Amino acid sequence: MGDSLHLLGPLARLDFAALAFFLAGWTLHALASEGHIVKRLSLTRAMNAQRAAWMATMARREVRIVDTSIMNGLQQGTAFFASSSLIAVGGCFALLGASDRVLAVLSDVPLAGATARPLFEIKVIGLIAILAYSFFKFGWSYRLFNYCSILIGAVPHLRSGSEPDESIEIAVLRATYMNQLAGKHFNAGLRGVFFSLGYLGWFVDARVFFGTTVVLLAVLVRRQFFSEARQAVLVQRPGAGNGSSILPDSQ
Repeated sequence: MGDSLHLLGPLARLDFAALAFFLAGWTLHALASEGHIVKRLSLTRAMNAQRAAWMATMARREVRIVDTSIMNGLQQGTAFFASSSLIAVGGCFALLGASDRVLAVLSDVPLAGATARPLFEIKVIGLIAILAYSFFKFGWSYRLFNYCSILIGAVPHLRSGSEPDESIEIAVLRATYMNQLAGKHFNAGLRGVFFSLGYLGWFVDARVFFGTTVVLLAVLVRRQFFSEARQAVLVQRPGAGNGSSILPDSQ
C-alpha cells in the first residue's frame, strides 16, 4: 500500500505527464501523416499516389515479373521487422527478470532519477505493449501484401491502346486499395518501432523522456513533410531544384 502511494507522488505525476505527452505526440503524428489534421502533403500520402500509379501501370503489363518482384521485396522487409519486433519483446521479458541489476546500472547513469521497482516494471510493460503493437501491425501488413499479390494476379491484361472497361477498373482499384492498406499498417508498425526508441528515455528520467519525445517528433515530422525523399516523390520534370508537385495545392 505504501509503495502504491509513493507512485502517486510528484515524481510519478511527472512520469505520467511525460507518458501522456508521448502518446499525444504519437497520435498527432499518425493523424498528420495520413492527412487528417494538416493540408500539407506528407511523404506517406505522396507514396500512396505512386502505389495507385503502379497498379494502373501494372494492368498494362502482360508479363508481371517486375510487379511480383516488388511485392516479394515488400513482404521480405515486412517479415524482417515483424521478427525483429518479436525478438525485442522477448528481450523485454528478460529485462523484467533482471530488474534489480538494471536499476543498479540506471542509478549510475547521468541525469537518471531514483526509480522504484514497481514503476520500472510498468515502464517495461509499456515497452512490451509498443513492440507487440508493432509486431501485430507488421504481421497484418505481411498478410495484406500477400492478398495484394493475389489481387494483382486477378487484374485482367489491358491491351495497349485500348481503354479499360469496368471490370479492369474495379480490379485495379481493389489491388490499389489493398496495397495502400498494407502500406498503412506497415507504416504504423514502423512508427511504433521509432517511438519505442523515444520511449527508452523514460527509463532514465521523465525529463529525458520529454526530450527524447521532442527530438523524435522533430525527426519524423521533417522526414514526412520537409525531407528530400518527399521532394523526390513530388518532382515531375527532370532538372535540379524542380519542386513541381503531383498535388501543387497541397504544398
